[in-house]
Amino acid sequence: MPTPYWITATPPAPHGELHIGHLAGPYVAADVLARFLRADGRPVRFATGTADHAASVEARALRTGRKPAEVAEGYRAAITADWRRSGITFDRIVHPRGDQGYTRWIQELFARLHADGVIAPRARLLPYCASCDRWLHGAHVTGGCPHCGRTGAGGTCRACARPNDGGDLLDPTCTRCDTPARPRRCRRLYLPLEPFRDPLADHWAASALPPRLAALCEGLIEDGLPDVAVGHPGEWGIPVPVEEFADHRIDACFETAAMQLFGHGAHEEELPERSVHFCGYGHAFCHAVLLPVLLLAQGLKLPQDFCVNEDFRIGDGGPEGVWALDLLTEFGSDTLRRHVLQARPAGRSTGFDRERLARARRVLDTTWNGWLARVFAAVREESAGVVPGVLPGGTGWDRHVRRVGRGVEELREAYDLESFDPRRAVAMLDEIVRATDDFGHLNTHERRRPHRDGRHLAPLVAQLSVAAGLTAWARPVMPEGADRLAAALRIAPGGPVTAQALAAPAAGTRLDPPSGPVFGF
Repeated sequence: MPTPYWITATPPAPHGELHIGHLAGPYVAADVLARFLRADGRPVRFATGTADHAASVEARALRTGRKPAEVAEGYRAAITADWRRSGITFDRIVHPRGDQGYTRWIQELFARLHADGVIAPRARLLPYCASCDRWLHGAHVTGGCPHCGRTGAGGTCRACARPNDGGDLLDPTCTRCDTPARPRRCRRLYLPLEPFRDPLADHWAASALPPRLAALCEGLIEDGLPDVAVGHPGEWGIPVPVEEFADHRIDACFETAAMQLFGHGAHEEELPERSVHFCGYGHAFCHAVLLPVLLLAQGLKLPQDFCVNEDFRIGDGGPEGVWALDLLTEFGSDTLRRHVLQARPAGRSTGFDRERLARARRVLDTTWNGWLARVFAAVREESAGVVPGVLPGGTGWDRHVRRVGRGVEELREAYDLESFDPRRAVAMLDEIVRATDDFGHLNTHERRRPHRDGRHLAPLVAQLSVAAGLTAWARPVMPEGADRLAAALRIAPGGPVTAQALAAPAAGTRLDPPSGPVFGF
């Protein structure tokens, strides 16, 4: 078997349900790439997990009077269900508290790095809340980022993506009791990054870094690579496997980076030749810095590509009204996937607009489903519901075939990793459907000729050819509708995105159109 592409999407912390911003970020886009590569015959391993041991899970549990494990398991179930409803098909979803051997593997990696001197103790300031009698790290504390000044949690700033040490936060505040925290000296384990300066610089130079991510990495080199805390005093998480720090827990960012390796199966087999990481910019430090350091520390190298999204704003009212489950129930996966790809915050921040989502549904209803309904109705009326036994044709068909062929070439380019642009893919699909609908309207008048001689059937077969092509071409974006269309045409779904998919079902095939819309609902 060829070495697979390794595609990852940031493991979410299960402290709440998914909202549309999560889908518009890494998850749907990563699924589009995975589906395209699989259909193209290229082996893919598409993996993620849930960051069950994130401090935000424990913070949610403390606020609601529940156990952290209950919070993690409940929201993990909701998150994975939303992925399934969205048509996102992971090959592996790591379950930190359920996968056999996971905790042992993480601890063995940590202990090995400690024994090799890669991880070392340091005494640094860490916020402490006297009222709660607890050390504060991650989501347990908020304050001003020491690098950009934006308010955020301890660990990594979601605005500038630079790490903070907790103790260097400006005006730190306990998120549980909302009282000011006082920095105290705390002895913890750290992973100093400066010894990896040269190999990291070489790694980044060889990787495909988006401009903003390249600026972050170059800035870290310029300013001096930091020491990153990889353990904290606490009760929630994987125990640090070092005797002196037995009451500490492994940092969630370190665990998430290591989880990526476990999700690929790096503990069982060789690494792939190429990896692609989908993440929000605020999570980029884990993927672009910490993960390669874990590999380099073990003498491993892995070329990385990155698809980094900016923020997808969901409004001042928070996620109410934009939960993934609610929108999937109201609009369906085809409409929602199409919308988040069109609105994807690839190079700049974008925001949720309910009218744009409704417009996406109208395009599917009026253009896509309207055209398909007319084709199925014409086959029923003109050919008793079976595919006519004639070759595709009609006025302008040869020209349309060339146009569709060019469109499919652009579609492949938009789907492929080197020029990945799912927003362009949606536009190309719309163009193919609209042009085919125009071709169908133009040739409708063939039926009105006094002596038709069957010429009116060729344009029908031509349109069925395009419909068959869409079962492959549209499937990375709208898999539910593409599979429904394939079932209606009685053909196998999921072929490669090529011009060869432009082939009508066999003559005499009885079509089975759905009673409702093909795409969306």
